[in-house]
Amino acid sequence: MPLSQPYPDLDELIDSIGEAGQRLNDLKATEGAAGNISIFIGWHVEVQRRFPQVEQIDLPQPAPALAGKVLLVTGSGRRLRDIRTDPAGTLAAVVVNPGGLTAQMYTSPRRLFKRITGEFNTHLAAHQDEVARTNTNFQALVHAQPPNMVYLSHIEAYRDQAFLNRKLLRWQPETIAMLPMGVGVLPFLVPGSAALMEATVSGLREHDIVLWSKHGVISRSEISVDHAADIIEYAEAAARYEYMNLAAGCRAD
Repeated sequence: MPLSQPYPDLDELIDSIGEAGQRLNDLKATEGAAGNISIFIGWHVEVQRRFPQVEQIDLPQPAPALAGKVLLVTGSGRRLRDIRTDPAGTLAAVVVNPGGLTAQMYTSPRRLFKRITGEFNTHLAAHQDEVARTNTNFQALVHAQPPNMVYLSHIEAYRDQAFLNRKLLRWQPETIAMLPMGVGVLPFLVPGSAALMEATVSGLREHDIVLWSKHGVISRSEISVDHAADIIEYAEAAARYEYMNLAAGCRAD
């Protein structure tokens, strides 16, 4: 569903990405430079005021549904906790050119990265798929590495999607309310690979959060970046209860 007016301006959107990055850091889900965030913006925003440098880039796969629109994306190797204090050094604005094969990438002179996130192929494909299918004018995608979720995915039984959801959704009513479609589960797939991209796009059609086994999670929201971070926080809270139960000898009924 498209985001309702009045639409947030660029500064508000950047602030929201910074807040989400800090929250994920507080969850210990973004060690070092782990994690990445992107948002699709379907209304006009002026990016050159904040990001005056421009260069053309080839997109990792076609994104015709995004033509003329803006993606705000984190830079590779940058810490999500730094976005709030230094958005100019950590973010890029990508404006997709007509045809969806190339884009103009806008950055700041304070840019501290050589390229945008190495998971950009997955972010781009997920935005392309959602916009083409639903005509939404906003989507946030957040990848993080919450430790309890990742730990459980190292146990074979928890890599079964039905089993994982039975174990996680039992702990709090809020978990079911926030994750009504449950958690999608993927096997371990090489980060940045075409296989991970394709499986994630498919998973996000059915779920608002997908577990990348032995790696992390990715969540989506058409409401806000904060909401995408909320989804991860609820899933990680459930995983923490499940880990506590395992450590206690599975004593909970």
